[in-house]
Parts: sequence; C-alpha cells; structure tokens
Amino acid sequence: MLLGLPFPTGMLVRMELRHLRYFIAVAEKENVTRAAERLHVSQPPLSRQIRDLEDELGIPLFEHGAKAVRLTEAGHVFLNEARAVVERANKAVRMVKAVAGGKCGEIHVGYAPLLTVELLPRALRFFQGANPGVRVRLHDMSTQEMLHGLGDGTLHVALLIQVPAKFLGELVFEEIRRYPVCIAVSPSHPLGRARKVGLEQVANERLVTYTLADYPEYHAWLSDLFAPLNRHPKIGEEHDSATSLMASVEAGRGVALVQQGFDCLTGPRLKVRPLAPAPRPFVVGIAYRKGVKSPAVKNFIAAVKRSDSG
Repeated sequence: MLLGLPFPTGMLVRMELRHLRYFIAVAEKENVTRAAERLHVSQPPLSRQIRDLEDELGIPLFEHGAKAVRLTEAGHVFLNEARAVVERANKAVRMVKAVAGGKCGEIHVGYAPLLTVELLPRALRFFQGANPGVRVRLHDMSTQEMLHGLGDGTLHVALLIQVPAKFLGELVFEEIRRYPVCIAVSPSHPLGRARKVGLEQVANERLVTYTLADYPEYHAWLSDLFAPLNRHPKIGEEHDSATSLMASVEAGRGVALVQQGFDCLTGPRLKVRPLAPAPRPFVVGIAYRKGVKSPAVKNFIAAVKRSDSG
C-alpha cells in the first residue's frame, strides 16, 4: 500500500505501510536485531529499508550507536505520525472485514406499527444480540411508502402486509405470520361486550380505515371481505397513521377491522373482539429486493424469520 504523507517542507513522499511498520519496530526496540526478530525478517533487509526511508525523506530518523539506535528529534515526530497512519490503516481493515461479515454498518427497515407490534421487537432483539455493531434505522411508513423505499434503495427491508404480486416487481415477499381478523371498538361501544362479532354486525357500523392512497391493499381486502354480503363497507373516516386511527376509534367515531394482537398496542383504550366466522386472515411478512448480497441484511431477514418461532 502506497501512502502520501505531507511534510512542512511541502514535499510529498510515497512509501508503503511496510516501511512504517519497520520504522516503528526499530524505534520501539532501539535495536535493529531485536526489531528484526520481532518482525520475523532478517537484519540486513531491515537495515536497508530504514536507510531507504531516510534517503527518501532526506532526513535522518535515527542516531546510530555501537549497540543501539536512538530517534532524532525529527524521528520522534515521524514516529507519532507513523503510528497514527498504521493505526488508521488497521482500523480500516477491521471495519471492512466487519462490514463484509455483516457485523458492522447500517440498515434501514420500514415497518407498519399496528401489524408488527409483536414481531418487530422480537426480531430486533435477536438481530442486535448477534449483530451489536450494526445500526438499525426504523421507518414508520405506509405500505406504498415501503414499496417505493425498497424500489429506490432507501430501505433494505420492510415488514408489511401481503400485497398482490403485481405490486412487488423486483421484490421478494416472504410470509412470516398470519393474524385472525378482529374488530376494535371504544370501551363504551355495545360490541365491546360481545365475545365474538359477526360480519353482518360490522356491516352496520361506521368504519374507520387507513387512507386508500397509502393502503390500497387494505381497501381491496375490505371489498373482498364484504362481497359475500353483497354490501359495501361503510367507510366513515380514513387515516394515514395508526395513531390517528386509534384515537378516532377511542373517541367513538367508528370501529376498525384490525389483526389479533392489536390490543398489545392499544391496551385498555380499545376493546378488540374476534370475528366469527373467521374471514381470511391478515398475512404479514418481510419484503426485500431480489439478490440480497449484504450480510447484515441477510442476518436481519433471518432474525425476522426466527422471531416467529423463537
């Protein structure tokens, strides 16, 4: 490896890391023979390398005695700089190896909070336990935002509800978990006292949903859900975030169709009851670009899969 080191005289010397390591060893041992033993090289080539370094710099780095060598004033300055350069090079090598092994770096993960309230924390715990040097940046996004993020490379993976294959393009979707469909109502709502709720009862309620623009797959699912009743869902409000959707239901402005486990996020704020008979469940999984090469991303995908079983 060739290095360019600036000096006050303005000249730029080119040398290899080997020269710096040889110089540091001699400076620390203050003896060429002992330095050669430490470096596992013979003494004559080591002495020649030191002379070549001094000749190239045009500056004596050592005062040579009968049995020992001592650094000159310039040699002391050069020693500090040489150590810094070698350490930076060693650090760069360690960092590159860590990134190549998936143990260092940064990945961006998109997620839907209400769908991943149980899945994501477990996945993060498994992943960070095995990859403490990798920083995970989480992005709360709509389905469409996640698909766009995966497409343009701003996201590495996304945890989202299953979407039609035509929307995936060059993306891979792997199913992780299926959630039964439930209805979420305010604590004072009459349906909150029922053990189970029928779809006919839901059809009479004002629905609070996600926005069509951001969650088209949710609206397509709603249409399919109510099709056997020959009725259209009575959508009263649309929201672009889980927080506002929960607030609206809690305020009694309508009910929402959600997945089992939704109450893990809402607590006593809402009542969550299963639908009977059970309709087609919500399918939640992980999406990523085909041909993933990053070890860190591969490790995160593996952690998400593990989170469903362990």
